[in-house]
Amino acid sequence: MLPSQRHLFEIPPDICYLNSASSGALPRTTLDAGRAAVGRKGQPWTLGAGFDSRQYERARAAAARLINADAGDIALIPSISYGVATAAKVLTVPRGTRVIVLENDHSSPVLEWHARAEAQGFVIETVRQPADGDWTSAVLAAIERSGAPPVGLASISSVHWSDGGLIDVDKVQAALRRHGAMFVIDATHGAGVVAMDVKQLDPDAVIFPTYKWLIGPYGRAFLYMAKRHHNGVPLEQTAAGRRNVNSENPVYFGDLGYVDNARRYDMGERDYYISLEMASIGMEMMADWGAAAVVERLAMLTQRIADGVRDLGVSVLDRRLRAPHILSLGMAGGISKDLIAQLAAENIHVALRLGRMRISPHVFNDEADADRFIAVLAKQLRG
Repeated sequence: MLPSQRHLFEIPPDICYLNSASSGALPRTTLDAGRAAVGRKGQPWTLGAGFDSRQYERARAAAARLINADAGDIALIPSISYGVATAAKVLTVPRGTRVIVLENDHSSPVLEWHARAEAQGFVIETVRQPADGDWTSAVLAAIERSGAPPVGLASISSVHWSDGGLIDVDKVQAALRRHGAMFVIDATHGAGVVAMDVKQLDPDAVIFPTYKWLIGPYGRAFLYMAKRHHNGVPLEQTAAGRRNVNSENPVYFGDLGYVDNARRYDMGERDYYISLEMASIGMEMMADWGAAAVVERLAMLTQRIADGVRDLGVSVLDRRLRAPHILSLGMAGGISKDLIAQLAAENIHVALRLGRMRISPHVFNDEADADRFIAVLAKQLRG
Protein backbone atom coordinates (compact mmCIF):
# COMPACT_ATOMS: atom_id res chain seq x y z
CA MET A 1 0.00 0.00 0.00
CA LEU A 2 1.13 3.55 -0.71
CA PRO A 3 2.51 4.89 2.60
CA SER A 4 1.64 8.29 3.99
CA GLN A 5 3.35 11.06 2.03
CA ARG A 6 3.29 13.56 4.89
CA HIS A 7 7.05 14.12 4.60
CA LEU A 8 6.44 15.82 1.25
CA PHE A 9 4.19 18.49 2.80
CA GLU A 10 4.62 21.30 5.32
CA ILE A 11 2.05 19.95 7.76
CA PRO A 12 3.05 20.15 11.46
CA PRO A 13 2.68 16.90 13.42
CA ASP A 14 -0.03 18.37 15.67
CA ILE A 15 -2.27 19.29 12.71
CA CYS A 16 -4.89 16.77 11.63
CA TYR A 17 -6.06 18.15 8.29
CA LEU A 18 -8.98 16.14 6.92
CA ASN A 19 -10.45 18.74 4.58
CA SER A 20 -8.89 18.25 1.15
CA ALA A 21 -12.33 18.39 -0.46
CA SER A 22 -12.22 22.09 0.42
CA SER A 23 -8.59 22.78 -0.40
CA GLY A 24 -5.66 20.45 -0.84
CA ALA A 25 -2.32 21.25 0.78
CA LEU A 26 0.60 22.11 -1.51
CA PRO A 27 3.67 19.87 -1.51
CA ARG A 28 7.02 21.39 -0.59
CA THR A 29 8.24 21.12 -4.19
CA THR A 30 5.19 23.06 -5.36
CA LEU A 31 5.78 25.79 -2.79
CA ASP A 32 9.39 26.07 -3.93
CA ALA A 33 8.29 26.25 -7.57
CA GLY A 34 5.80 28.99 -6.75
CA ARG A 35 8.43 31.07 -4.96
CA ALA A 36 10.84 30.66 -7.86
CA ALA A 37 8.12 31.60 -10.36
CA VAL A 38 7.31 34.81 -8.49
CA GLY A 39 11.02 35.61 -8.60
CA ARG A 40 11.06 35.11 -12.36
CA LYS A 41 8.22 37.59 -12.69
CA GLY A 42 10.41 40.03 -10.81
CA GLN A 43 13.11 39.52 -13.45
CA PRO A 44 11.19 38.78 -16.66
CA TRP A 45 14.26 39.34 -18.84
CA THR A 46 15.58 36.01 -17.55
CA LEU A 47 12.83 34.04 -19.30
CA GLY A 48 14.20 32.26 -22.32
CA ALA A 49 12.55 31.79 -25.69
CA GLY A 50 9.81 29.20 -25.59
CA PHE A 51 9.56 29.23 -21.79
CA ASP A 52 5.83 30.01 -21.78
CA SER A 53 5.08 27.35 -24.38
CA ARG A 54 6.91 24.67 -22.40
CA GLN A 55 4.99 25.63 -19.28
CA TYR A 56 1.51 25.32 -20.68
CA GLU A 57 2.26 22.23 -22.74
CA ARG A 58 3.68 20.51 -19.64
CA ALA A 59 0.47 21.33 -17.74
CA ARG A 60 -1.69 20.19 -20.65
CA ALA A 61 0.13 16.87 -20.85
CA ALA A 62 -0.12 16.34 -17.08
CA ALA A 63 -3.87 16.96 -17.11
CA ALA A 64 -4.35 14.65 -20.10
CA ARG A 65 -2.45 11.86 -18.34
CA LEU A 66 -4.89 11.88 -15.41
CA ILE A 67 -7.86 10.94 -17.60
CA ASN A 68 -6.08 9.12 -20.45
CA ALA A 69 -6.74 11.88 -22.94
CA ASP A 70 -4.60 13.18 -25.78
CA ALA A 71 -2.89 16.48 -24.97
CA GLY A 72 -4.65 18.09 -27.93
CA ASP A 73 -8.00 17.36 -26.28
CA ILE A 74 -7.17 19.56 -23.26
CA ALA A 75 -7.75 23.30 -22.92
CA LEU A 76 -6.16 25.50 -20.27
CA ILE A 77 -8.88 27.32 -18.33
CA PRO A 78 -9.17 29.16 -15.00
CA SER A 79 -12.20 27.50 -13.41
CA ILE A 80 -14.98 24.93 -13.67
CA SER A 81 -17.53 27.63 -14.51
CA TYR A 82 -15.36 28.77 -17.42
CA GLY A 83 -15.19 25.22 -18.72
CA VAL A 84 -18.93 24.66 -18.43
CA ALA A 85 -19.60 27.99 -20.15
CA THR A 86 -17.30 26.92 -23.00
CA ALA A 87 -19.02 23.54 -23.27
CA ALA A 88 -22.43 25.22 -23.28
CA LYS A 89 -21.38 27.48 -26.12
CA VAL A 90 -20.05 24.56 -28.17
CA LEU A 91 -22.70 21.90 -27.45
CA THR A 92 -26.17 22.46 -28.90
CA VAL A 93 -28.91 21.20 -26.59
CA PRO A 94 -31.94 20.38 -28.80
CA ARG A 95 -35.09 22.40 -28.20
CA GLY A 96 -37.77 20.55 -26.27
CA THR A 97 -35.30 18.35 -24.40
CA ARG A 98 -34.20 18.11 -20.76
CA VAL A 99 -30.87 19.00 -19.17
CA ILE A 100 -30.29 16.88 -16.07
CA VAL A 101 -28.47 18.33 -13.07
CA LEU A 102 -28.11 17.29 -9.43
CA GLU A 103 -29.81 18.86 -6.44
CA ASN A 104 -27.36 20.73 -4.21
CA ASP A 105 -24.60 20.24 -6.75
CA HIS A 106 -22.02 23.00 -6.87
CA SER A 107 -23.15 25.96 -8.94
CA SER A 108 -20.62 25.53 -11.75
CA PRO A 109 -22.18 22.55 -13.60
CA VAL A 110 -25.71 23.89 -12.99
CA LEU A 111 -26.15 27.64 -13.38
CA GLU A 112 -24.96 27.95 -16.99
CA TRP A 113 -27.80 25.71 -18.14
CA HIS A 114 -30.39 27.64 -16.13
CA ALA A 115 -29.17 30.83 -17.80
CA ARG A 116 -29.64 29.31 -21.26
CA ALA A 117 -32.79 27.23 -20.82
CA GLU A 118 -35.47 29.74 -21.77
CA ALA A 119 -33.69 31.20 -24.79
CA GLN A 120 -32.63 27.80 -26.13
CA GLY A 121 -35.94 26.08 -25.46
CA PHE A 122 -34.93 23.28 -23.09
CA VAL A 123 -35.93 22.55 -19.50
CA ILE A 124 -33.87 21.77 -16.42
CA GLU A 125 -34.61 18.62 -14.45
CA THR A 126 -33.04 18.49 -11.01
CA VAL A 127 -32.38 15.03 -9.59
CA ARG A 128 -33.31 15.19 -5.91
CA GLN A 129 -30.70 14.21 -3.34
CA PRO A 130 -31.63 10.61 -2.51
CA ALA A 131 -32.32 9.72 1.12
CA ASP A 132 -30.37 6.48 0.73
CA GLY A 133 -27.39 8.20 -0.89
CA ASP A 134 -27.71 6.25 -4.14
CA TRP A 135 -27.07 9.02 -6.63
CA THR A 136 -26.45 6.67 -9.54
CA SER A 137 -29.88 5.03 -9.30
CA ALA A 138 -31.51 8.44 -8.94
CA VAL A 139 -29.81 9.78 -12.08
CA LEU A 140 -30.62 6.65 -14.09
CA ALA A 141 -34.26 6.86 -13.01
CA ALA A 142 -34.41 10.48 -14.17
CA ILE A 143 -32.94 9.61 -17.56
CA GLU A 144 -35.44 6.80 -18.08
CA ARG A 145 -38.46 8.62 -16.60
CA SER A 146 -41.56 7.66 -18.55
CA GLY A 147 -43.52 10.45 -20.20
CA ALA A 148 -40.78 13.04 -19.76
CA PRO A 149 -39.30 15.08 -22.61
CA PRO A 150 -36.25 13.45 -24.20
CA VAL A 151 -32.90 13.96 -22.50
CA GLY A 152 -30.57 16.31 -24.35
CA LEU A 153 -27.70 16.53 -21.89
CA ALA A 154 -26.61 15.71 -18.34
CA SER A 155 -24.29 18.10 -16.53
CA ILE A 156 -23.31 16.53 -13.22
CA SER A 157 -20.46 16.06 -10.79
CA SER A 158 -18.90 12.61 -10.73
CA VAL A 159 -18.69 12.83 -6.92
CA HIS A 160 -21.21 14.93 -5.01
CA TRP A 161 -19.35 17.53 -3.01
CA SER A 162 -21.66 17.52 0.02
CA ASP A 163 -22.07 13.86 0.92
CA GLY A 164 -19.30 12.19 -1.09
CA GLY A 165 -21.85 10.22 -3.09
CA LEU A 166 -20.18 8.49 -6.04
CA ILE A 167 -21.96 8.60 -9.41
CA ASP A 168 -21.21 5.65 -11.67
CA VAL A 169 -20.40 7.66 -14.80
CA ASP A 170 -20.06 4.50 -16.91
CA LYS A 171 -23.67 3.51 -16.22
CA VAL A 172 -24.87 7.08 -16.69
CA GLN A 173 -23.01 7.43 -19.99
CA ALA A 174 -24.46 4.16 -21.26
CA ALA A 175 -27.98 5.37 -20.47
CA LEU A 176 -27.39 8.78 -22.05
CA ARG A 177 -25.96 7.18 -25.17
CA ARG A 178 -29.10 5.07 -25.61
CA HIS A 179 -31.04 8.34 -25.69
CA GLY A 180 -28.57 10.14 -27.94
CA ALA A 181 -27.83 12.62 -25.15
CA MET A 182 -24.60 14.45 -24.28
CA PHE A 183 -22.59 14.23 -21.07
CA VAL A 184 -20.65 17.02 -19.32
CA ILE A 185 -18.80 15.89 -16.18
CA ASP A 186 -17.53 18.09 -13.36
CA ALA A 187 -14.68 15.90 -12.09
CA THR A 188 -13.58 18.30 -9.35
CA HIS A 189 -13.71 15.56 -6.72
CA GLY A 190 -12.75 12.70 -9.00
CA ALA A 191 -9.88 13.51 -11.36
CA GLY A 192 -6.61 12.05 -10.14
CA VAL A 193 -8.26 9.93 -7.45
CA VAL A 194 -11.11 7.98 -9.04
CA ALA A 195 -9.79 6.50 -12.27
CA MET A 196 -11.30 7.86 -15.48
CA ASP A 197 -10.46 6.85 -19.04
CA VAL A 198 -12.11 9.27 -21.45
CA LYS A 199 -11.16 7.12 -24.44
CA GLN A 200 -13.32 4.35 -23.02
CA LEU A 201 -16.02 6.50 -21.40
CA ASP A 202 -16.29 8.97 -24.31
CA PRO A 203 -18.00 11.90 -22.56
CA ASP A 204 -18.48 15.16 -24.39
CA ALA A 205 -16.61 17.27 -21.86
CA VAL A 206 -14.79 16.80 -18.54
CA ILE A 207 -13.65 19.70 -16.37
CA PHE A 208 -11.49 19.71 -13.24
CA PRO A 209 -9.43 22.20 -11.18
CA THR A 210 -6.17 21.61 -9.33
CA TYR A 211 -6.74 23.26 -5.95
CA LYS A 212 -8.42 20.35 -4.18
CA TRP A 213 -7.42 16.75 -4.86
CA LEU A 214 -4.68 17.57 -7.36
CA ILE A 215 -2.71 19.40 -4.63
CA GLY A 216 -2.25 22.44 -6.83
CA PRO A 217 -3.02 26.17 -6.85
CA TYR A 218 -6.24 28.10 -7.27
CA GLY A 219 -7.04 29.52 -10.69
CA ARG A 220 -5.82 26.56 -12.74
CA ALA A 221 -8.31 24.17 -14.31
CA PHE A 222 -8.57 21.99 -17.41
CA LEU A 223 -11.24 21.23 -19.97
CA TYR A 224 -11.29 17.97 -21.89
CA MET A 225 -13.33 18.31 -25.05
CA ALA A 226 -14.06 15.25 -27.19
CA LYS A 227 -12.55 15.45 -30.67
CA ARG A 228 -16.01 15.62 -32.24
CA HIS A 229 -16.35 19.06 -30.62
CA HIS A 230 -13.06 20.57 -31.77
CA ASN A 231 -14.94 22.64 -34.34
CA GLY A 232 -16.69 25.02 -31.94
CA VAL A 233 -16.35 28.73 -31.31
CA PRO A 234 -14.39 29.38 -28.09
CA LEU A 235 -15.51 31.59 -25.24
CA GLU A 236 -12.70 34.07 -25.92
CA GLN A 237 -11.08 35.18 -29.14
CA THR A 238 -7.32 34.86 -28.69
CA ALA A 239 -4.26 34.84 -30.91
CA ALA A 240 -3.25 31.45 -29.53
CA GLY A 241 -6.55 29.93 -30.64
CA ARG A 242 -6.17 31.09 -34.23
CA ARG A 243 -4.04 30.04 -37.14
CA ASN A 244 -1.69 32.56 -38.78
CA VAL A 245 -1.62 35.06 -35.92
CA ASN A 246 1.71 36.26 -34.55
CA SER A 247 0.99 36.45 -30.83
CA GLU A 248 4.18 38.42 -30.07
CA ASN A 249 3.16 41.18 -32.44
CA PRO A 250 -0.45 40.43 -33.42
CA VAL A 251 -0.53 40.94 -37.17
CA TYR A 252 -3.39 39.21 -38.93
CA PHE A 253 -2.76 37.55 -42.23
CA GLY A 254 -4.11 34.73 -44.33
CA ASP A 255 -6.62 32.23 -42.99
CA LEU A 256 -7.68 33.22 -39.48
CA GLY A 257 -9.45 29.95 -38.73
CA TYR A 258 -9.13 28.31 -35.35
CA VAL A 259 -6.47 25.74 -34.52
CA ASP A 260 -7.69 22.19 -35.10
CA ASN A 261 -7.84 20.89 -31.52
CA ALA A 262 -8.98 21.83 -28.03
CA ARG A 263 -6.22 24.43 -27.75
CA ARG A 264 -8.67 26.77 -29.48
CA TYR A 265 -10.59 26.81 -26.17
CA ASP A 266 -7.60 27.97 -24.10
CA MET A 267 -8.26 30.98 -21.89
CA GLY A 268 -6.78 34.38 -22.61
CA GLU A 269 -3.50 35.05 -20.77
CA ARG A 270 -2.85 31.34 -20.66
CA ASP A 271 0.86 32.05 -20.20
CA TYR A 272 0.37 32.26 -16.46
CA TYR A 273 3.67 30.65 -15.64
CA ILE A 274 3.63 31.46 -11.91
CA SER A 275 1.01 28.79 -11.19
CA LEU A 276 1.19 26.59 -14.30
CA GLU A 277 4.30 24.82 -13.05
CA MET A 278 2.73 24.49 -9.60
CA ALA A 279 -0.30 22.82 -11.17
CA SER A 280 1.89 20.52 -13.25
CA ILE A 281 3.86 19.29 -10.24
CA GLY A 282 0.75 18.28 -8.28
CA MET A 283 -0.84 16.50 -11.23
CA GLU A 284 2.39 14.69 -12.06
CA MET A 285 2.74 13.52 -8.46
CA MET A 286 -0.81 12.18 -8.46
CA ALA A 287 -0.28 10.40 -11.77
CA ASP A 288 3.00 8.90 -10.58
CA TRP A 289 1.32 7.48 -7.47
CA GLY A 290 -1.57 6.28 -9.64
CA ALA A 291 -5.28 6.39 -8.94
CA ALA A 292 -5.37 2.77 -7.75
CA ALA A 293 -2.70 3.35 -5.10
CA VAL A 294 -4.22 6.64 -3.96
CA VAL A 295 -7.70 5.12 -3.71
CA GLU A 296 -6.40 2.13 -1.77
CA ARG A 297 -4.79 4.40 0.81
CA LEU A 298 -7.66 6.87 1.16
CA ALA A 299 -10.31 4.14 1.23
CA MET A 300 -8.40 2.53 4.07
CA LEU A 301 -8.45 5.80 6.03
CA THR A 302 -12.12 6.59 5.45
CA GLN A 303 -13.13 3.03 6.31
CA ARG A 304 -10.98 3.13 9.45
CA ILE A 305 -12.88 6.24 10.51
CA ALA A 306 -16.26 4.76 9.52
CA ASP A 307 -15.54 1.67 11.67
CA GLY A 308 -14.33 3.83 14.55
CA VAL A 309 -17.43 6.04 14.76
CA ARG A 310 -19.90 3.18 14.38
CA ASP A 311 -20.97 3.35 18.05
CA LEU A 312 -21.14 7.14 18.32
CA GLY A 313 -24.68 7.58 17.02
CA VAL A 314 -23.68 8.96 13.61
CA SER A 315 -24.83 7.76 10.20
CA VAL A 316 -22.47 6.90 7.35
CA LEU A 317 -23.29 6.29 3.69
CA ASP A 318 -22.99 2.68 2.58
CA ARG A 319 -19.47 2.02 1.30
CA ARG A 320 -20.70 0.99 -2.15
CA LEU A 321 -22.42 4.37 -2.61
CA ARG A 322 -19.69 6.76 -1.50
CA ALA A 323 -16.45 7.88 -3.02
CA PRO A 324 -13.44 6.16 -1.44
CA HIS A 325 -11.82 9.42 -0.36
CA ILE A 326 -14.77 11.27 1.21
CA LEU A 327 -16.73 10.28 4.31
CA SER A 328 -19.89 12.12 5.31
CA LEU A 329 -21.27 11.76 8.83
CA GLY A 330 -24.84 12.61 9.77
CA MET A 331 -26.64 12.98 13.07
CA ALA A 332 -30.29 13.32 14.04
CA GLY A 333 -30.97 17.04 13.87
CA GLY A 334 -27.82 17.69 11.86
CA ILE A 335 -24.23 18.42 12.76
CA SER A 336 -23.74 21.71 14.59
CA LYS A 337 -21.24 24.43 13.72
CA ASP A 338 -20.13 24.28 17.34
CA LEU A 339 -18.95 20.69 16.91
CA ILE A 340 -16.87 21.62 13.85
CA ALA A 341 -15.37 24.52 15.81
CA GLN A 342 -14.62 22.29 18.80
CA LEU A 343 -12.73 19.90 16.56
CA ALA A 344 -10.82 22.78 14.97
CA ALA A 345 -9.86 24.01 18.46
CA GLU A 346 -8.05 20.70 18.85
CA ASN A 347 -6.36 21.10 15.45
CA ILE A 348 -8.69 18.66 13.69
CA HIS A 349 -9.99 20.22 10.50
CA VAL A 350 -13.12 18.91 8.76
CA ALA A 351 -16.03 20.67 7.02
CA LEU A 352 -19.73 21.19 7.63
CA ARG A 353 -21.69 20.56 4.43
CA LEU A 354 -25.49 20.67 4.26
CA GLY A 355 -25.88 19.56 7.86
CA ARG A 356 -23.35 16.73 7.61
CA MET A 357 -19.69 16.47 8.59
CA ARG A 358 -17.48 15.92 5.57
CA ILE A 359 -14.15 14.20 6.18
CA SER A 360 -11.69 14.13 3.28
CA PRO A 361 -8.18 12.77 3.89
CA HIS A 362 -5.37 12.84 1.34
CA VAL A 363 -2.04 11.09 0.88
CA PHE A 364 -0.45 13.20 3.62
CA ASN A 365 -2.79 11.72 6.24
CA ASP A 366 -1.97 8.58 8.21
CA GLU A 367 -3.63 6.10 10.54
CA ALA A 368 -2.72 8.26 13.54
CA ASP A 369 -4.79 11.10 12.05
CA ALA A 370 -7.79 8.80 11.67
CA ASP A 371 -7.48 7.45 15.20
CA ARG A 372 -7.04 10.92 16.66
CA PHE A 373 -10.14 12.16 14.88
CA ILE A 374 -12.17 9.23 16.23
CA ALA A 375 -10.95 9.78 19.78
CA VAL A 376 -11.62 13.52 19.81
CA LEU A 377 -15.03 13.15 18.15
CA ALA A 378 -15.99 10.52 20.73
CA LYS A 379 -14.90 12.82 23.54
CA GLN A 380 -16.94 15.72 22.16
CA LEU A 381 -20.08 13.66 21.55
CA ARG A 382 -19.95 11.89 24.90
CA GLY A 383 -18.69 14.82 26.92
